[in-house]
Amino acid sequence: MAAPLLISIVDDDASLREALVRLVRSAGYEARDFGSAEHFLACGAVETFACVITDIQMPGLSGLELGRLLQQEIPRIPVIMITARAEPNLKDEAHASGAACFLRKPFEPNALIDCLERLIGLPA
Repeated sequence: MAAPLLISIVDDDASLREALVRLVRSAGYEARDFGSAEHFLACGAVETFACVITDIQMPGLSGLELGRLLQQEIPRIPVIMITARAEPNLKDEAHASGAACFLRKPFEPNALIDCLERLIGLPA
């Protein structure tokens, strides 16, 4: 049996980050969380992640900036961007920054799991 795929959750909101870790794990994936894009990039194992779930609005490096960086450096890693922001063009900006999936908070838990399954699926 293959090891569970590792998902990165990057969000400055600790309670949401913990809830997302529980959700991702309940769907059969492994999860590791980071309080900022900088902490994620400094972990020394970015290439081991199968997918990155990131908030867009964070202090320091934003989720949009993180998405652009990953798109340039490790384009095989899909990025799911989540946000509470409501600007009408934000979805287009997220996709242009490398988001393979975009969700506005609050979102249904199944919407996130559907994105994960569509992007990477579960290992056989």
